[in-house]
Amino acid sequence: MEALAERLSHLDTHVQGAIRVVTFYDTLMRRRVDLPALARASAALAECVAGIRLHGTARAIRMAPDGREAPAPSAPASSTAPVVLDEEEIGSVWLERPGPPGPLDEVLLDRLAIAAAAVAERYGPARTTMADPALVELVVSPDCDEAARARALRLLGFAADLPLRVVALRSRVPLDRIGGLVCPARPVKAATLADVGVILATTVDADRFPADVRAGIGAADSPDRSWREARTALRFTTARRPVVHHDDLGALALLARIPEDAARDNADVAAIARIAGNPEDLETLDAYCATGSLRRAADCLHLHHSSVARRLEQIGRTLGIELTEPTGLLRARLALTAWRLLDD
Repeated sequence: MEALAERLSHLDTHVQGAIRVVTFYDTLMRRRVDLPALARASAALAECVAGIRLHGTARAIRMAPDGREAPAPSAPASSTAPVVLDEEEIGSVWLERPGPPGPLDEVLLDRLAIAAAAVAERYGPARTTMADPALVELVVSPDCDEAARARALRLLGFAADLPLRVVALRSRVPLDRIGGLVCPARPVKAATLADVGVILATTVDADRFPADVRAGIGAADSPDRSWREARTALRFTTARRPVVHHDDLGALALLARIPEDAARDNADVAAIARIAGNPEDLETLDAYCATGSLRRAADCLHLHHSSVARRLEQIGRTLGIELTEPTGLLRARLALTAWRLLDD
């Protein structure tokens, strides 16, 4: 009987402690605190470092019991819990307690995770550029239902009533740097899907892309359609035209829908493929097609116009196209573009 009484006494103490923890977090949630304040209060309650990380952000919030940011490097987590919103894991919370977990750590982390999910739903994550690729993929996927897309946008920090531009790009420049340049004062998120970089932004300043970046910019209101347009525009980028707006393609965008076999079998495209082995000829043809003028092409190539004229005459014979005629120039432009799309 004495042993049972002792066990019930310990249980009662644990239950009372758990109730105090629940009440503590209920109070915090009524006060509508943000994530740093939530981590700070949790660290004070647990008397050890408490951390919060949302997948949509690039940093962890770690607070020490004295209310200050915990120093780096972080200690191993003594216990962790997932942050779940609408049945989706959106982050994690943890305690860095020296030694084994405390008797109320599980309850504390459970309430901390619930509170962190409520804060994320209310305010969205802290402003950072790099984002969880899974969330970005939900936003741009054509197979995602609108409720899940809206939830992913909210978790990324985008308000439902804000316009959204989608950019597809390839670059060796870090995506967070590019995002900060093209959208410096408004919400922007970036991630890599497969081998293509993605930037989601409320505005995009195309003139601020760094050199050596190839970028396609979508125009549709729907993120999934804008992503499709951005990828199409990316395929049309060249060294002379590294940034392409889908809207500017007009009817040229139809070339991206031509089956590859049909394009390869076209006589003009096959002729371009034959001269592609000579970089000098390809560069000359590209400059002429881009400018539409013999003299402007010569200026681009830093050559005398007579030299360019001789090259174009030879290229025209190889292609079987009279390049100086408007129809011939149009054929060459279309064939060169279609050939490039094959190599994309």
